[in-house]
Amino acid sequence: MSMDPSQDNTQPNQGLDLSAVRSRNLPHEEKTGGPGQSAGGPEDPNAVPVPALAFDVDEASFNDVVAISDRVPVVIDLQAEWSEQGKQLSPIVERIVESFGGRLVLARVDVDANPRLQQAFGVESIPNVIAIVKGQPVPLFQSALPEAQVKAYFDELLKLAGENGVTGHAVVAGAEQEPAGPAHPEAEEALNRGDFDTAESLFKSALAASPADEEAKFGLARAGLGRRLIDADPQQLIATADANPKDPEAAKAAADAEIVGGNPSSAFNRLISLIRVSAGDEKEALRLRVLELFEVLGADDPAVTKARTALMRALF
Repeated sequence: MSMDPSQDNTQPNQGLDLSAVRSRNLPHEEKTGGPGQSAGGPEDPNAVPVPALAFDVDEASFNDVVAISDRVPVVIDLQAEWSEQGKQLSPIVERIVESFGGRLVLARVDVDANPRLQQAFGVESIPNVIAIVKGQPVPLFQSALPEAQVKAYFDELLKLAGENGVTGHAVVAGAEQEPAGPAHPEAEEALNRGDFDTAESLFKSALAASPADEEAKFGLARAGLGRRLIDADPQQLIATADANPKDPEAAKAAADAEIVGGNPSSAFNRLISLIRVSAGDEKEALRLRVLELFEVLGADDPAVTKARTALMRALF
């Protein structure tokens, strides 16, 4: 994540409204407009019912996992009781998968009890973690790794899945809706009152303790956005960028303003259009700003889904 340190105004700002990018912390009915349309509910076409976000599978039930992979990426943890590395790795894998809140699911396979599954994947060493996307295996890693590296693999897996149209989210059958309150109340309170320095510090501390904390990443991105827009006139930022369409700094500032103003499509189009004609450090800075704004809105936002595809085309 790219944070812009160019503005170091430590005074809390009471005027900046970040309400357009706070939807992850609203109660479910506020997110969707009313009962019967709750996120992940039965009327949600992207919801995929699963018994749990992490579950055991065997040879008899493996076809169910393949079916799930058409809509949600499935991480396969090939385990064995005798593997000491596996005993270290498996809890990390499970914890990080669950932290994605249904964007991934985890299927655990005991290779001693299910040797044909091990043979089917051509796996010779344990532990071994692979994925399935649209029924196709995707090799990931085969040794105990630090939590941050495991998270990075899963981030890339989600990008690959999105490129192949696998963008559903798993919903545990019969599960209670998640609580509406924020995961980091002190940081959220600081953010809401415009004290972006305090919010940023608290969210960074949360990420240091748990690199897979999606809510902390979301909060940190919003804190950076708020810092950049302190004392700024959003309409003036947009007008300046429109008058100087080749200026990357003006484009980044205008994109920030458009995100807060509820016009993410224009923000992403502005930045990605410049990425197509940029190179070197300038291109990388624009790419990082796009990724940071993805964090602000969340991976499930339709504008992010569309922009992610456009970004990949612009880069390659």
